[in-house]
Amino acid sequence: MGLIEQAAVRLEQLRKAGIEPPEPAAPRRPSVVARPAPEGPEQSQQRAPQPPPRPPAKDTRPVLRIDLARLGATGFITPEVPQSRVAAEFRMIKRTLLANAAPDRSPLLPHGNLIMVTSSVPGEGKTFAAVNLAMSIAMELDHKVLLVDADVARPSVPGLLGVAAGAGLLDKLMHPELDVVQLSSPTNVDKLEFMTSGRPHPRANEMLSSDAMSALVHELGSRYPERIVVFDSPPLLYTTEAAALARHMGQVVFVVSAGSTPVGDVKRALPMIEDCSVRLMLLNKLSPRGRGMHGYGYGYGYGQDG
Repeated sequence: MGLIEQAAVRLEQLRKAGIEPPEPAAPRRPSVVARPAPEGPEQSQQRAPQPPPRPPAKDTRPVLRIDLARLGATGFITPEVPQSRVAAEFRMIKRTLLANAAPDRSPLLPHGNLIMVTSSVPGEGKTFAAVNLAMSIAMELDHKVLLVDADVARPSVPGLLGVAAGAGLLDKLMHPELDVVQLSSPTNVDKLEFMTSGRPHPRANEMLSSDAMSALVHELGSRYPERIVVFDSPPLLYTTEAAALARHMGQVVFVVSAGSTPVGDVKRALPMIEDCSVRLMLLNKLSPRGRGMHGYGYGYGYGQDG
């Protein structure tokens, strides 16, 4: 008799004797310890500690030291003398310009942060107005300003500021690969940068109406939309390039010398800036007795040649 038959007989004997054999134990399964699945490369990257934010790159450009004492002594606005008649008048003058340059105005006024200051002929005070406007804007809490000497045939801003003339606007037009940031210099006036007209070139005026100038103006207006760019432009009746430059501007300030600018010059010059949607007229060299509103702002004195 085989083992299976013997086991069956034994079970039957136990049952007849009233003994119920125990149920066979269920087979034991090996215990399983739950372990987290290994992280994939994406999960590991997500959970990796993030590096701390990098500090802003240090500005290594040399600072232009404007002779503020000399500038203030000749009637210009400076941070050292923020309260003066000229400062108060430019404070009012800039309000309209800054309102037009606000970001919420950009769909209605493209490049509103590009402001060109010009006149019909030399000697009406356009450079005086451009420098004072830039100085006044630099004193704002929420704005930075870049002053560009675009009067390439007769640059006078470096002499007024008491700084050396180096590489600038014309160098960028001749060599588009140059970084425009490196061609503009910070100054000892907080939030004011300056770009010179650059190294002289025999075709300097023609370069203002070139495609390179169009690209540069677009870059200056869009690279830092919160910054105001003030161009000291050539006189309109002396070069055709000033009119070409005006086409790229969001706003033009047209300076007229009180009591000396011929009406005929004004009438001939104004149509040359019609392509700019905002044209504001500023009366310069207005005597204190005749002080009053003219165009969009107060007249002011102390006008310099430019």
